[in-house]
Amino acid sequence: MRIIDAEYVHHRLTFAECIPAMREAMAAFSAGKTKQHLRSILDLGDGAVMGVMPGALGFAGVFGTKIVSAYPGNFALGKPSHQGVIVLFDSETGEPMLVIEAGSVTAIRTASASAAATDALALPDASRLALLGYGEQAWTHAHAICEVRKLEDVQVWGRSFERASAFAERLSGSIGIPVRPTDSARDAVESADIICTVTAAKEPVLEGRWVKAGAHVNAVGSSFAGPSEIDNELVRRSRFIADSREGVISQGAEFLYAKAAGLVDDQHIAGEIGEVFAGKVVGRRSPNEITVYKSLGHIVQDLAASALLMRKIESNETAARRDERKAV
Repeated sequence: MRIIDAEYVHHRLTFAECIPAMREAMAAFSAGKTKQHLRSILDLGDGAVMGVMPGALGFAGVFGTKIVSAYPGNFALGKPSHQGVIVLFDSETGEPMLVIEAGSVTAIRTASASAAATDALALPDASRLALLGYGEQAWTHAHAICEVRKLEDVQVWGRSFERASAFAERLSGSIGIPVRPTDSARDAVESADIICTVTAAKEPVLEGRWVKAGAHVNAVGSSFAGPSEIDNELVRRSRFIADSREGVISQGAEFLYAKAAGLVDDQHIAGEIGEVFAGKVVGRRSPNEITVYKSLGHIVQDLAASALLMRKIESNETAARRDERKAV
């Protein structure tokens, strides 16, 4: 059994590889080719939660679980908000194969899934990105979306303009395009083609009346019933796509608030993103339609990303043995 740390994950799990892996995993999930339980969430108080997510990815020959804590207050302490482990087992023997630091995998696979959704739902010429939030997920989302759209401009908003400015400068140097901080969420999103909400906000930071026709929104920051990043009006106006219909109906805060207000019902969920990837559900229907991808995160995404890492480890070990034989 191997233990994989965050540094290894960040150096080996690329967006170019992970984005298609998310498409495959979510299409398999929506087609009923995976096994999983709805995540179990334990409220620890003060916004902190613990989650347990078991599942099996038959086409990759693995099963496992993610055990993770989410502490939104960690950002102010300079620590990751999501911490935990993914334990990966061999489906033929039941042997535990990998224990992987979960925060790094979560950051990369979440952004990769959003990028895959953006590729399917955003307009082909979308070039202006707005990031609401300036944490790790904002960083990974910007890099992942650069893989699927040619961005020309990025705006960043957060509660601290000083931190947003520092983040914007660092991100611009990394992705090589202008990144501008703003002290107004509305200013950040009004001209945006793609919007990512990646905050720890408890109340909506994005209002539907600010979002222009034809925009695509990745609603990412809230992963359980409670915190809500987007308002009821945006849910109502949008073609609303879930990562998991069951998950969103049970734990998708923004959808649940709009439903409780009588603005939508369960039929408002147009489909799952895996159904869109498989061509079974139409994603965007017109250039003027607003699309929303509601991301709760899913164990099949973690397993698919972990399987990528496992194959890389096995490939490296095979190459090392081959080199040893040649040396002899």
